[in-house]
Amino acid sequence: AILAQAVLCARDPLLCNLAPRSASLIAMPARRPASRTAPVLAAAGALGALVAFGGSGSEPSAAAVPPVSLRAGAAAGTPGAGAGAAAVDVGLSDAVPPYRTAALTLAAAGAAVAAASGGRRKRRDGARRSGSRCSPALDSQVPARAVEAVDRAQQLFVVSCYTRFDNLAHGPRGKEAKKSLYTFRMSPVDGQMVLEAITAEPVMNPAFSRVHPTRDLLYTCTESVAEPGMIDTWAVDRESGALTKLGSISAGGTSTCYLTLDKAARNMLVVNYWDATVGVFGVDPASGVLTEARSFYDSNEGRPMRARHDKHVNHSENDASAQLERQADPHAHAVILDKYLGRIAYVPDLGMDIIRQFVYDPSVGKLEPAGSVKSGPEGRRALGPRYIEFHPVLPYAYGVNELSSEVSVFEFDLQAAQDLLANGARSKRSTLRLIQTVKTIPEAWPGDSNTCGRITVHSGGDFVLVSNRGHDSIAVFRVERGPTNTGHLSQAVIHHTRGATPRHFQFDKSGEWLVSANQDSDKVCVFKFDLSTGLLEWTGHDYAVPSPNFVCSVTPHGPA
Repeated sequence: AILAQAVLCARDPLLCNLAPRSASLIAMPARRPASRTAPVLAAAGALGALVAFGGSGSEPSAAAVPPVSLRAGAAAGTPGAGAGAAAVDVGLSDAVPPYRTAALTLAAAGAAVAAASGGRRKRRDGARRSGSRCSPALDSQVPARAVEAVDRAQQLFVVSCYTRFDNLAHGPRGKEAKKSLYTFRMSPVDGQMVLEAITAEPVMNPAFSRVHPTRDLLYTCTESVAEPGMIDTWAVDRESGALTKLGSISAGGTSTCYLTLDKAARNMLVVNYWDATVGVFGVDPASGVLTEARSFYDSNEGRPMRARHDKHVNHSENDASAQLERQADPHAHAVILDKYLGRIAYVPDLGMDIIRQFVYDPSVGKLEPAGSVKSGPEGRRALGPRYIEFHPVLPYAYGVNELSSEVSVFEFDLQAAQDLLANGARSKRSTLRLIQTVKTIPEAWPGDSNTCGRITVHSGGDFVLVSNRGHDSIAVFRVERGPTNTGHLSQAVIHHTRGATPRHFQFDKSGEWLVSANQDSDKVCVFKFDLSTGLLEWTGHDYAVPSPNFVCSVTPHGPA
């Protein structure tokens, strides 16, 4: 099984999600007699490494091998070496594709266990000649090391919760949380999670999180229509899951709802929903903590908001009167940067039914307005754009309209983006063109009984997923790759989330497991995602968390 999966992982990127299961299989045969497992594991190690680097039957070239180092240490026979002497070093550069990383993980584990097994054989032979017995403790170290390798492949999920309801624009129906940040560890084998830590430090309504791309840092922002939002920086302990606050800074606005780091992680772009401002904050290069606000853009141009923080409609409602009040003012809801240049910023404005376009200058940390595009078909109203996400490979972006329960598909014009940067924001040339709009709920379901939550494009690029709050489901759309409809969406399935109001959901790093934050049921639920069909399979794993609002996937970067 290990040998077969090593080959599959190396040859087929779509099967790289099998690697965690393969790693767990290594632990099982390690408990069997070494005479049976060593040849298989040795073969898996050799063939896995060979296939991962091209495997045409010839030895990998020297240029291909440097990112990887496999060593068996002295366990295979050096006098005095114990079973613990077996060692594996897998130093993979960022250039190695994930599916090759999967094969090399199998290769490394196979080589290590095979080497350690060989060492045990020599010690047992010596023990027989001397009339003594081999210590069972020595044998137990090999499966322990294999299990440790599986444990290290696990990842953390930080779930944030609402602690106060009275200062929110919307109206949660679950329980107010006493603690606001829960850290879980997920097994990549079966998607089960274990609660590792609960942050004791009081934080009011953290409702959005962002991880640093190269450091063990987590950023959270607080949500309140009455008090200024706060952006907190946390150090993540990869072993315990504990969060330690490193710094805190005012977001400069209310109901802070979105954080984006630019390509170099030198600035963070921040959105304040209630007063529709977008700020750019510096990031300290040494600590990763946010520094001063470098600039602000006010969508309402300094005018006071018509809606009052102490008297407003419940933003969880979606009837005509609620829509009218929610769209009386601008309400910026997110900010993302284009994936190609990292210089065009897009801000969905739920109140104005548009996606604002900006030219972003990272050197001075400033956003310059450069026009906008309608978030849906012309002539329509009460769309309510919430989020927008780019496809990882194709030149398309997908925006979710919260109020109309629709996904709008946009084609991205790279040439227009380059011209916009060359000619300046005043040209206001649109870089997005609407090509399709699709519903996220069944046709017969009343639109005023649903609002959309999160949208994401699966890392494999084949599916787009959207959560429905009210219908309590996740809609899965297949991304078309045909000659005429590339980038368009077709519905694959709509799956119930096993709880009410899925405000947010998140995939693990393999893209195989999905965690849904069911806000009004006070629980998070885990589903298995079928990478070929888009179907979601309920695992039976759910965990009590009061008013969960966001799930953040955290893969540690630092040394153990």
